[in-house]
Amino acid sequence: MHVMIVPTMGCPANCSYCWNSETVSHVMTNECMDEIVEWLKDFKQEPVTFTFHGGEPLLAGYDFYEHALDKLSTHLSHLYPAYAIQTNLWLMDEKLAKLFKKYEIPVGSSLDGPKELNDKQRGIGYYDKTLEGYRIARKHGLNVSFISTFTNYSIKHKEEIFEFFKENSLNLKIHPALPSIKDDNGDEFALDPKDYGELMLYLLDEYLDLADQIELKNLDHLCKAVFMKKGFVCTYVDCMDSTFAIGPEGKIYPCYRFVDMPEYEIGHVKDKPTYEQLMNTKAEKLLQEYKEFVDEDCRDCKHIDYCRGGCPYNALAVSDNKVKNVDPHCEAYKMIFDKIDELMNQKLGFAFEELDDTVEKDFNFTLNVGFENMPKEGKKFTVMDIALK
Repeated sequence: MHVMIVPTMGCPANCSYCWNSETVSHVMTNECMDEIVEWLKDFKQEPVTFTFHGGEPLLAGYDFYEHALDKLSTHLSHLYPAYAIQTNLWLMDEKLAKLFKKYEIPVGSSLDGPKELNDKQRGIGYYDKTLEGYRIARKHGLNVSFISTFTNYSIKHKEEIFEFFKENSLNLKIHPALPSIKDDNGDEFALDPKDYGELMLYLLDEYLDLADQIELKNLDHLCKAVFMKKGFVCTYVDCMDSTFAIGPEGKIYPCYRFVDMPEYEIGHVKDKPTYEQLMNTKAEKLLQEYKEFVDEDCRDCKHIDYCRGGCPYNALAVSDNKVKNVDPHCEAYKMIFDKIDELMNQKLGFAFEELDDTVEKDFNFTLNVGFENMPKEGKKFTVMDIALK
């Protein structure tokens, strides 16, 4: 189970394409956190990952996190809680870094590339503030990776951006700029699906020589998904019955992307709704309808088991909140999945051919064939290496 805690929708940054933060927002109280803990004690008896998201979650302050992490870890220990946080790092300080290290919290941040390009998209001063927070986090041994959002502007500089992350040994995850249900602020920056697909193909080609130097999390997950025939991140799984988000005032939503949208509110932590009650809400029924639509619309697609039609929010954002299409980046997903599948089948075919040849020569052999013996066509790594990382 994945529970996303959104302590505030406020954010001090002013990213040009952002639709998920507000200038002024309520900040979650310790009392609300206590209600979250009480609700989850008997909600579902399965391991849970808590992700602190926003807005900018560090606006909640040190005292909030000291209280929250202690409560979650001690009162929900039977759920084996794990943690993550997504922050711009502007407010990271020594105390917070030490606290997050105590709980071994991986940190996700956002950076769109070199300073000039990043600040053009995210606002003047963003780059320096984020890098200062990054230095503090790394000083205390925190694992930090970055989301790089590609817009229809920055896609023209993809080589420069990737070179920046490579030269600085910064781990990254790629996000395409997307339309929003909330407003049209990001529409003019939205990345065309074909451009997104070509970006992923370019990055895969580069990554096959660099997988021991940086992590490109999208490709790690996608290669693993094709190999295991199941998705591993929320975009490519049926998230509608295992992911929940809690807004600053304790309202419950299906995902952080729906926070502060009344039509997608499914409960409140103070009422301690059961799983069955949440699944019986209008919003969750809509997401279940999307799942059934994918089962039918994508039934002939070979990638259905590890794509699942992409993100339902993305689909609803371009269809006036009605279920009538899959994620608009379907074209991009097919492009990268097709390429990974093609490369993986080539490598698997070679391995089995070598295995057959070895068996014919010596029945009592020690199996020393496999992926490490495959020709790599000039690349340092194969997609199988990435899948098995």
